[in-house]
Amino acid sequence: MTGHHKDTTLTRRRALAVTGGTVAACGLAVAGYQSAFADTATDAEASASASATATSTSSSCMTLMTSVTEGPYYLDGALVRKDITEGKSGVPLTLRLTVVDATDGCTPVSGAAVEIWHCDAWGYYSGYTTANPGGSAPAESEDGSTADDDTYLRGYQIANANGVVKFETIFPGWYTPRTCHIHLKVHTGGQKEDGTYEGGKVNYTGQLFFPDDVAEEIFTLEPYSKHSGSYTTLDNDMVYDGGGASSGLLTLKAVHKADPSKGYKGSLTLGVDPDAENTGAGSGGGGGTPPSGAPGDAPTGAPPSDAPSASASS
Repeated sequence: MTGHHKDTTLTRRRALAVTGGTVAACGLAVAGYQSAFADTATDAEASASASATATSTSSSCMTLMTSVTEGPYYLDGALVRKDITEGKSGVPLTLRLTVVDATDGCTPVSGAAVEIWHCDAWGYYSGYTTANPGGSAPAESEDGSTADDDTYLRGYQIANANGVVKFETIFPGWYTPRTCHIHLKVHTGGQKEDGTYEGGKVNYTGQLFFPDDVAEEIFTLEPYSKHSGSYTTLDNDMVYDGGGASSGLLTLKAVHKADPSKGYKGSLTLGVDPDAENTGAGSGGGGGTPPSGAPGDAPTGAPPSDAPSASASS
């Protein structure tokens, strides 16, 4: 798989000492993980549910998901793993994604590799930890975690027989001028090798989105609240095109309705074409119109030199 290469000068040794302020922030994630990541359904129940869903939708299969830009912060070599947090603090998020073949009655795409990556609670991506997230935020190095600067909040999972993958992560933060989102790719034809996924081809490049009311409530909590500035809503985002689930809008369920800090469970079915090959450049200028009057303090780190143009790459 041909990938982008980052500037290795962005990597630094993590400080192991955690300050009092960051201990409080990290406590939020620790307190919520057990309940948020608990899956009350057995594997057998989950398989039966996925099979029933595929059967019920086979006669009226969902439309193909719309591919969008991979953005400027993609890195090759993400690890195959379920938990991608590496100790990053934030509101726990469990993702359950189902990959189906939209060209063949929504049959599960067994063995598909789903890759996701997203920013931390303050808007920083691993590999680009000095990129300015816009607004006012602490330096990424102040979060107190021992996460690896090259790999946090990135990972692959391989779909089971029902096309299902699960990830454990945190609710993403935001950066100017984008709304809250998670990037993803669906690969087929490759294999797990040396802890990552090699070979094959990318069938789909997309982004997952969150309802504004949920995101805005999350951002009032620690550690998100330490990042202040103008948050971009879905209607004003340059990538989200308003298509709901077919455009990547997640279905979210709070672990505890009265306490959003306990976490969320997000789910979505991805209707893809396993025979297609996607470059990650997106389509239609990135899927949306840039927000009017967007602040000029967008990320200023050093993304890959062959990243998409500014009109479609945020």
